[in-house]
Amino acid sequence: HVQLVESGGGSVQAGGSLRLSCVASEYTYTKAWFRQAPGKEREGVAVILSAREDTYYSDAVKGRFTISQDSAKNTVYLEMNNLKPEDTAMYYCAAGTVYGGNRFDPRQWDFWGQGTQVTVSS
Repeated sequence: HVQLVESGGGSVQAGGSLRLSCVASEYTYTKAWFRQAPGKEREGVAVILSAREDTYYSDAVKGRFTISQDSAKNTVYLEMNNLKPEDTAMYYCAAGTVYGGNRFDPRQWDFWGQGTQVTVSS
């Protein structure tokens, strides 16, 4: 059972930046960041393939967010720039073996962190 621990959330004004971190207890083939705002479904934000470092982004964050990793530390990061109020949500780290299909479908992911809150004010 892979354990994931997120950190780095907080409150910022629109246009600001935050960096989220997620430490995994062991290696997994893929890692991702999802987010969930109150009353909304959990949505995929960014995915990274650990071996090849291929990355994928949702249209909502493309060009503003960057997912990266430190393989030696089993840590994945989410650098978030030019934050908008609509980015306000609980952000979750996910891990698993997701080879293809809809990588942004939460049902494909096996392990989840407890979440870290991001709040962006206008």
